[in-house]
Amino acid sequence: MLKRIPAFMDAELLWVLAAMGHGDELAVVDRNFPARSVANDTVTGKLITLGGMDAPTAIAGILELMPLDNFVDAPVSWMDPSVQPGAVLPVHSDVLDVCRQAEGRAIGHAVIERLQFYARARQCFAVVQNSENRPYGCFILKKGVVYDS
Repeated sequence: MLKRIPAFMDAELLWVLAAMGHGDELAVVDRNFPARSVANDTVTGKLITLGGMDAPTAIAGILELMPLDNFVDAPVSWMDPSVQPGAVLPVHSDVLDVCRQAEGRAIGHAVIERLQFYARARQCFAVVQNSENRPYGCFILKKGVVYDS
């Protein structure tokens, strides 16, 4: 056990977050996403599963340890809803709120068409799958830099 680490973090997720460098990306996806097949093609080939956890909770815990990139306009991306292209669904708003709260600043975002999202997720460092039930609850987070204070 470690102090101040979110209770759901296991050694594998801690390793992934620590091993990622500035600009590396992490796919955080919902329960419907083809996580295993996509994870096989990522940089590490790792799939980490967070059962019983929704997207905002998973991302809030990740952002307790990992900064979002502040050198890019959109350090957060999500899958565009095929049935409502361009719509910002409640799951997107909830995650964006979590990101703003974690970073203490406005967070830009990008929207990625569904099939392009799959391709981009394959280029990520790893995949974290949670149990988010809401459709299109799939995100990509770009890691930033930790500054000494």
